Amino acid sequence: MFSKNKNTFKLDVEQHELVENAQKRISQKKRLYTHFVVFLVGSVFLILINKILKYGQEYNWFIWAITFWAFLFVLHIFNVFITNKFMGKEWERLQREKLVQKQKNRILEIEKETDSVTFIESDTKKKLP
Repeated sequence: MFSKNKNTFKLDVEQHELVENAQKRISQKKRLYTHFVVFLVGSVFLILINKILKYGQEYNWFIWAITFWAFLFVLHIFNVFITNKFMGKEWERLQREKLVQKQKNRILEIEKETDSVTFIESDTKKKLP
């Protein structure tokens, strides 16, 4: 515990990114499963309110509420399992690299323009008496 020979486990950057990505995915899936349980319990609760407590009994409003909630749940599923695959960490990295490259290219263009303007100005100064 207090020894001088400490076994330190160092993660390189790639491993660290993999661990962070795995933790993020686990968190996303955990929230999705929690959403599913809350959806089931909430749906039963809405049905009970409408049918047993007779709140708004003349109309089955719970069907619309559950349908809307189910639509939101499907969007959540789509986001976790489909969108994240296509627009995950790798996609973000590629987009970031493209933008950085565009910025570098633009900086090079501006530098070339300023160099040519400076060169022209220095030439005109030399020719003047």
